[in-house]
Formats: sequence, C-alpha cells, structure tokens
Amino acid sequence: MTTDDAGDPAGTTVYDLDSGCTIADVEEGNRYLATVNGVVDYGVFVDLSDHVSGLVHESNLSGTYAVGDELVVELDQVRDNGDVAFDAVDVDGYDVESVGHEYDVADADSLEDRVGETVTLEGEVVQVKQTGGPTIFHVRDETGIVPCAAFEEAGVRAHPEIDVDDLVRVGGDVERREDAIQVEVDTLDELDGDDAADVRDRLDAALAERAEPHDAEPLVDWPAFEKLRPNLREVAQLLRETVLESRPIRVRHHADGDGMCASVPVQYALERFIEDTHEDPEAPRHLLKRLPSKAPFYEMEDATRDLNFALEDRSRHGQKLPLLLMLDNGSTAEDVPAYENLAHYDIPIAVVDHHHPDPDAVEDLLDAHVNPYLHDEDYRITTGMMCVELARMIYPDIEDELRHVPAVAGLSDRSKADAMDDYLELAAEEGYDEDTLRDISEALDYEAHWLRYDDGRHLINDVLNVDCDDEQRHRELVDFLADRAREDVEDQLDAAMSHVEHEELDNGAHLYRIDVENHAHRFTYPAPGKTTGEIHDRKVEETGDPVITIGYGPDFAVLRSDGVRLDIPTMVSELDEGIVGGGVSGGGHLVVGSIKFVQGRREEVLDSLVGKMAAADIDEELSSTLQRD
Repeated sequence: MTTDDAGDPAGTTVYDLDSGCTIADVEEGNRYLATVNGVVDYGVFVDLSDHVSGLVHESNLSGTYAVGDELVVELDQVRDNGDVAFDAVDVDGYDVESVGHEYDVADADSLEDRVGETVTLEGEVVQVKQTGGPTIFHVRDETGIVPCAAFEEAGVRAHPEIDVDDLVRVGGDVERREDAIQVEVDTLDELDGDDAADVRDRLDAALAERAEPHDAEPLVDWPAFEKLRPNLREVAQLLRETVLESRPIRVRHHADGDGMCASVPVQYALERFIEDTHEDPEAPRHLLKRLPSKAPFYEMEDATRDLNFALEDRSRHGQKLPLLLMLDNGSTAEDVPAYENLAHYDIPIAVVDHHHPDPDAVEDLLDAHVNPYLHDEDYRITTGMMCVELARMIYPDIEDELRHVPAVAGLSDRSKADAMDDYLELAAEEGYDEDTLRDISEALDYEAHWLRYDDGRHLINDVLNVDCDDEQRHRELVDFLADRAREDVEDQLDAAMSHVEHEELDNGAHLYRIDVENHAHRFTYPAPGKTTGEIHDRKVEETGDPVITIGYGPDFAVLRSDGVRLDIPTMVSELDEGIVGGGVSGGGHLVVGSIKFVQGRREEVLDSLVGKMAAADIDEELSSTLQRD
C-alpha cells in the first residue's frame, strides 16, 4: 500500500463542508478543509462552515498561519460546553468529498409555535426594507410571508447582494417583536442551480393552489349575474395572487354610495387575506390603500399621485410597485391617458365597473375587466352587487357582514334589476327594512361629500355596518346622518326649485333644466349632481311621465333620465365630434351621466344636447329612479 509523507494511506478523504453545515454534520476523527479566521498566542481559530468553528492549539501546529490561510484539520473533540478542538494534519495526497447539509426547512405559518428555536426557511424575497437598525427581508414560502431581520450595523444595509425576487435560504432564531413573529438572521444565502429550481417549483405550485378563489354560491339566484361570474373569478384570483406575492394594492373607487358598497367589502376581504398570509400585523396597512375618486374616470391628477407614492414606497420601503384596482370607474376612453402613464412602470390594472365601457380604448391596457355591458347586460347590475360576490370569492368568512350590502348598492344607484326584490328580502332577513337601507345609502352619500378625497375608513365602515364593532352606534349614526342629509337637501331645493325651467320635447318627454351654479347653494351638501338628482326625482313623482333633468354650470352638465333611452356615452361622442372646439367629454349609463365642455361653448353644447334628447326613444323600462310598486 502506498502512503503519503505523513505515513497515511494515499487517497485519504478530506471533507469540504457546505456553508450551511452544522456541528451535527461532523464526526470526531474525520479530516476537514478549514480556513483560518483568527490568530492568537495559543493557536488559530478556524472555520469549517458558517456554523462550525473551533481552535487548533499551538501545540498541534507547525509553522505560522495568517487569517485566510487554508489547512487540513482533524476533529479532535466537541466539549460539553460546545467548544470544538481540532488538530492540524499534514496530508500531501487526499481526496476531497463535499458534504451538504440536510436542512430541516420550517414553514412560515409554523413559526408562532417555534418562538425561541433556530429554524431554516427557504423562499423568495418579496420586500427589502432598511430601518435605522436592521435590514428587514420579507421572505415568502409556500405558507406565508415572514420578516427576517439581518443586522450589519445601525442603518447599514445587510447582505447588499440580496434583492427582491431572489430565492434564499435563511437561518436564524424565531423571536417575538411587539406581538409580531420575526426571524433574527444568522445566515442568509442566495440559492442557485437545482436548489433554486426546486424552491421556485414549490413556490409556484403553492401560489397557484392558494390563489384559487373560493367557490361561493351567489347570494341570490340571478341568471344575468351568472354571465359575469367567470370574469369576477379571474379578478379574485388575480387579487389573491397579488397578496401572496406581497405586491401592494391601490383601490380607486367612485366616491358615491355604490362605489363604497363595492370598495369596502373588497378592502375587508383583502385585509383578512393579508392577515392570514403575513406574519407582520402591520401588513394590511402597508399593502392596501382605498382611495375615493370624485371624477367619473381616472383623472391624471390621481394617477400621478398614485404613481408618485408607489415609486416612493419602492425606494423607501423596498416594496414592489402596486396593482391598481378600479371599482365603479375606469371603463372609458377618458381613463386611457392615466392608464398609459402607469404602463411606463408595468403596473397591472384590474377594473370592475358598470358604467358604459369603451373596450376598444381600454382593453389592451387592462389585466382584467368586468363590466355587465360586455355581456349584453347593463348598469342595473351595480358594481356594489358584483364586488360583494368578489369579496366572498376572496374571503368567504365575511359573508354574514355583507348580506345587506347589495341592496344598499342597488338603492344607492337606483337600480331596477330583476334581483332587487331578492336583495331586499336578503337584507330584511338580516334586520334591514327598505327605509333603513335607504337611510344607509343617504348617509354614505352625505359622508362621502364631506370626506372629499379621504377614505374615511372607520366612519364609512360604521355607516355601512361592515367590520363594525358596535351595532347600536351604527344605527344611531345612520339615523343622524340621514336626517342631516334630508334637511340639507330640503334647504337646497327650497332655493332651487323656483328656478327650474320646463319644456316638453317632441318625443313627449318632460325636460327640466336648472343652472345649479347660480340658483343653488355652492360648496355644501348636496353637490350639483345630487341636487340635480333630487330635483329629477320630484319631477318624476309629480308627472308620472318620462322625464329628463339637466343641472348645468359654466362648464359642466349633470344628466338624469326616466323612461327615455338617452345612451349618454354615445351622445357625448357625437357632441365632441359635432361641436368643434367644444371640448366635450364625459360618460355614464344609458340614463345617468355627466359631461364637461369649454365654458364659451356652453349654449351650443346644451342646445345640441337637448336636440338629441328630443330625438331619443321613449322606453319606460329604463329608469334612473327606483320606483317600487
């Protein structure tokens, strides 16, 4: 048998430990590749891996060593106190065998029961946030997302080589910080090769399974709604995927009753799902924003603000750019400039709306679009009705708190849908009669007016009685706000009604017009649109005939119709084409809408508009006001 200079058999095995190997992966008497990490008077300290280090006593050394030098050592002893002793070995010929660590990988959702333990996690980095102390890496595995704190020195970025979307292996201790679970990082390594591929496959499979929406049966049997269910399911899956990927969501909604009946349930469902997904209790607040929009389209001002906040959050907090969810808004050509602005940053956009759409203009810019008009239905399926079902697909456990909301949405938007009786009956089973539902609708409009661009999250939830912790306060609040709203409406109509002008159109419809800028109180409740609607309702009740009402100002007009097929979106397009320099824009439903125009062309725009109204077909099935027998 051949031997080396030390008398050992040729072909001696020397083990090279993977960086993740622990003391459990070594055995006394075996030889290992080591690297010097410190030199002292009594010997040198060496590393075999990130977790295995020990001392080679100077009595076992020949020659001198510096930090970074490599040598072969033999494990002599692991003492009871955890100290490890090595002997230096002079071996000229040997075979190197790599030793990998068998990781016992923990799940993020199991950490609550493992506080104080050392664990290993594998997953994807979805956010990197630098604090004044540690760097917080939010890591997503198959079961959830957990913050992992790595400390270099105060305010200094730890592991700068690791970024968002990297696949990593994290080792550290599970701790509780202010009621939140957090891993205190000992090691953080980027995965590559087969390890990375395995983790990616596991994550993708788990995401696809967890993003699957719940099969919640609709609250009422409604054939017209069934056409929309597949599209709503796609949106539900997209939103659940967005939460699982830790991408923020910005919800933009029309600031009226239907818009709030749409956005509040979806917000509530998403927050509950975020809570289930993230170990960080602050995640719902950081990842979800609900933002009301006054205009009936996505204004460039709103889009610019949303984009600016998103870019700041990415820079300051390491967040991904958000998904934009448009509710009760977002289906028209007027939305296109704002969407194109977001497209420069690849921000995904989903729309759930019941206003008359322009699919040719918006479809290429949207990742998902739900609208009853795309299925030969119309505005009578309100956005609030759709979004209650969307919320149940996202998080069905909240159903009991939402059963009255579709009826509020329908009354808020004056829907004459076939399902309204069923929705009213459903609400009655929960203790809401029709008068109470109308009061809730009135209170929502009243609060939306005064909140302006604030979401009024807690106040609106109390009014709508969704995620509200005090039933008595809800009822007292609604009574107070509805009474105040009615009093303000009466004051407004006392000032305005005597200035309403009337004429009968060639098609037999009554036309009522009022200059709401000069003959109604300004900067108070109700606003011009609501004022026009209230005047319209009274004229409908007075005449019992087809009625059109126009409330106009210097550069705008609000339109309401009962029993006349106006097709307001088409009228707006024709006015814009026919009046050069009129700057006509706007939209809405067949019977409810608003337009803007250049102030100097107001008379020409209004005269042309009235001409189109006089030629419109009478259709008693169409109504903007809910007239119940």
